[in-house]
Amino acid sequence: MKNSILLTCICLLMGFYSLAQLNDADADDRKGKFKREHMFFGSSLNLSLGNRFFNIGINPELGYSVTKWLDAGVALNVNYFSQNASEFSSYRFRNFNYGAGTFLRIWPVNFLHLQVQPEYNWISSSRKEVISGQTDKFNLNAGSLLVGIGYGSRMIGNQYQYVTLMIDVLQNINSPYRDQFNDPLPVFRAGFGVYFNRKK
Repeated sequence: MKNSILLTCICLLMGFYSLAQLNDADADDRKGKFKREHMFFGSSLNLSLGNRFFNIGINPELGYSVTKWLDAGVALNVNYFSQNASEFSSYRFRNFNYGAGTFLRIWPVNFLHLQVQPEYNWISSSRKEVISGQTDKFNLNAGSLLVGIGYGSRMIGNQYQYVTLMIDVLQNINSPYRDQFNDPLPVFRAGFGVYFNRKK
């Protein structure tokens, strides 16, 4: 599983590099050349609150608008999740994970996008049985493949913002995006960013 995620990330990065050399048919006279103003930097944030659980994270990204309808890049993630004991479970969980991966964001229309994001995550987890006070600690790692759909706006050379809902389609039990029954958890992210050499 680890090798397949790594291979997917390498292939996406190679594709990103190759596609970055191409240009739209209606491009300017720098056809086939890398355009700095097509590079962007931004981040997405995720925050969720519920009955006895809390989740917060940040996901910085660096990418390139290959065409009017395609973005590609690399992303990092840092996330913290806590879940308190309840009448159904006497365990309290605390998870901290970080990871890296690549992403493709396809814009079939100017306000809607599809996203594919393979990642590899390292997880530090602790579990406490609140009645006995016994604590267990785990260090795990897991690959994930997030896919989803979102809404937003994007002006190449200026700025972008979006909201995306994704799920992890791999079935790795250690994934930070799957629950204790290995069912996928929804991943809700709100992102924003700016392009380098922004147009005035």
